[in-house]
Amino acid sequence: MGMKDQFQEKSEQWQNQARQKADQARDQMQGRGRRRDEDMDSPQHPQHPQRDREREREQEDRFDQDFDA
Repeated sequence: MGMKDQFQEKSEQWQNQARQKADQARDQMQGRGRRRDEDMDSPQHPQHPQRDREREREQEDRFDQDFDA
C-alpha cells in the first residue's frame, strides 16, 4: 500500500468518524428538544400555561386585597 492509499484511507476514516459524531450530536439535540416539549406540558414546569394563569389569579387576588384595605 502506497503513501497515497494510506492517506486516502485515513482521510475516509476521519470523515466517517466526523459523520458519526455529527449524527450522534443531532440525535442528542433532537432528544433534548422532545424532552423540553414534554417538560413544558408538565404542570410542575415553571412556564406551564396553567401555572401562569394561577399566578395571575394570585396576583389579582393580592391586588384586590391591598386595594380593599
